[in-house]
Amino acid sequence: MGNNNQCGNCMRSQETLAKPEWSSIRALYKGMGYSDYDLDRPIIGIANTWNTGNPGHANLNTVSDYVKQGIYQAGGTPVEFGVIGPCDGMGCGNDGMHYILPSRSIIADSVEMMAQINHVDGLVLLGSCDKVVPGLLMAAARLDLPTIFVNGGPALGGMEFEGRASDNSSMVEALAMLEQGKITQEEYDTLENRSNPCLGSCSFLGTANTMCAVAEGMGMCLPGSSMIPAVMADRMRAAQASGRRIVEMVHENLTARKIINHQGIENAVRLGMAIGGSTNMALHFPAIAYEAECEFTMEDLDRIARTTPHIANIYPNGPKNVPEFYEAGGVPAVMKQLLPLLRGDVLTCAGKTWPEVLEKVPAVENEMVHSLEHPFHEWGSLAVLKGNLAPDSAITKPTAIDERMLRFEGTARCFDSEDEATKAVDAQQIAPGTVLVIRYEGPKGGPGMREMVRIMKKLYGQGLALSTAVITDGRFSGSNNGCFVGHISPEASEGGPIAAVKDGDKILIDIEKGLLTLLVPEEELKERMEHLELKAPKNLKGYLKTYSELAESAHSGAIIRNR
Repeated sequence: MGNNNQCGNCMRSQETLAKPEWSSIRALYKGMGYSDYDLDRPIIGIANTWNTGNPGHANLNTVSDYVKQGIYQAGGTPVEFGVIGPCDGMGCGNDGMHYILPSRSIIADSVEMMAQINHVDGLVLLGSCDKVVPGLLMAAARLDLPTIFVNGGPALGGMEFEGRASDNSSMVEALAMLEQGKITQEEYDTLENRSNPCLGSCSFLGTANTMCAVAEGMGMCLPGSSMIPAVMADRMRAAQASGRRIVEMVHENLTARKIINHQGIENAVRLGMAIGGSTNMALHFPAIAYEAECEFTMEDLDRIARTTPHIANIYPNGPKNVPEFYEAGGVPAVMKQLLPLLRGDVLTCAGKTWPEVLEKVPAVENEMVHSLEHPFHEWGSLAVLKGNLAPDSAITKPTAIDERMLRFEGTARCFDSEDEATKAVDAQQIAPGTVLVIRYEGPKGGPGMREMVRIMKKLYGQGLALSTAVITDGRFSGSNNGCFVGHISPEASEGGPIAAVKDGDKILIDIEKGLLTLLVPEEELKERMEHLELKAPKNLKGYLKTYSELAESAHSGAIIRNR
């Protein structure tokens, strides 16, 4: 789309605020109490995803107040508007999850519309949760205005459970234990009350905190700010500083695509791999790159993953949560270690490159952050798999998988929905050695590409984490561990080979070799594909119908093309 602000001293807001031609619009602002003084300064849009429907966004009104302070301090005028802010946890394992990934496009579209209608000079994007952060970054890349991202911060961990600080994902593991009599109802109720002790995005390194961290790695939020816990005063000081900085960015004409480009995305992916980030990165980076009009493919993702050591150990890869990672140095500490691998020629929102930002940051090596020479794993968070089951691609997360499960061969048990698979798991019908094949859950077929987080957690709770695997054209949560492969493309609804798998087939998952293979003769698979009878489309309506018709493959980020 490109930006309309062609010089540091020009404000595009004046295109619709200059007197006398646009006094009609000035009058609308004055109806809310704005003055001539306000309207002659840079107009900064604040896209606020605040709501009390989830703890990750419940503090964003307070964060916004501090952003506004900073904008006023630097000589700008804030104009705030609301954007939806859904939480994956609220939709986890139920019909609500169909709407989570599709919400990403609505978030991007909403920010675009308000920014263009109001002709703002710059944007501050407030969000914390899984699809909200990438949706906001997609809008930034699309609009190419001076833009800065501010998150609400991670929550603190809860009471100790299973040897670590608990969180919301602990409840699903505990449910399976309750059902098997491993814990009591009283213990379960206590965990419910104490696993989420405060507001903030989930305390582990799920997709929410992954995307907040990689937004910093990309350069879209102030260095050192993304991992500050929600309850800390530093969170508000960072918000205020971001408000001051966005006004400076308008005067500097430092627009989003000077930050969100191939080099900036590559730096972000490096960081994501180094910290053991979520599999959902494989959906969001291609989508952000598409909006920035720069290509980023699964091949790029795999190349970076296999050349980036895993050097920060955060749950679900290690025992400690994001607040402890912040105390251990956070994103700057990891970026300092990654410096030899980074693209040093791209700007951050601070107006400096990462080498310049990190010049005075000390190199640290501690329990949570290691050096390139002493990594936790030799290569990064994700791996791209291909094979006759995934001709385009599939995604897994080796850092969250026990080394004994990096190569797994098992017997297929096929389910045409997450709901069918959940019933079988709940009935304890899954035997060791099984590969659960969950299909018709892709972007089109789901629709919305639901997460299989509850199934993986329940298998863990039943003691099957080291003897079963799950593969799907759906996706997984950043909190998952166990042997899993998602994002299988083409998906079943598009006639992908996953639709041709039968109960009893042998399946090989070989993560180190990058293979996902259905172990049937080539001729037999060809014959099955020729006589494939796909599951009838669901009777959809509303936005799910629109998304199902327009969404592209997970291989290309499940985007909706807009050009």
